[in-house]
Amino acid sequence: MNNNDVLRRLRYAFDFGDQQMMNLFAHAGLTASRAQVSDWLKKDEDAAFQPCDDVTLATFLNGLIIERRGRKDGEQPVAEQRLNNNIIFRKLKIALDLKDDDIVQMMTDIGFRISKPELSAFFRRADHHHYRQCQDQILRNFIKAVQIKYRESSED
Repeated sequence: MNNNDVLRRLRYAFDFGDQQMMNLFAHAGLTASRAQVSDWLKKDEDAAFQPCDDVTLATFLNGLIIERRGRKDGEQPVAEQRLNNNIIFRKLKIALDLKDDDIVQMMTDIGFRISKPELSAFFRRADHHHYRQCQDQILRNFIKAVQIKYRESSED
């Protein structure tokens, strides 16, 4: 999945408006204008589309963590220069304060079966012998499960 697609899906999953998106970037120290946010969220074939780089998406995810969990004391996290699906998955897990059992249940609820050992392999260090690369399909299904859980609960 490309960064713009992740940003679009998360915006929809949490039903964020433009101002909320700008606030999430601001939490992590990036001043993003409404026009910039709008251009990152446009479809790839749109003339005004702007690609969202790894640092920008990492900053957004850090802002989401700060928004949902609160700012931690001391030095604030620095946005990663290179992102992959494993890092995105881990940041979402942290932001939503999810345990492995919660994720397994959410995935099962949407009809996607994943075991706890498979899941824990995504959160290991890259040099660990049981580390596994998170594929686009898994991240896409996780974001779909997040959408179902959090978008429904916000409409209640």
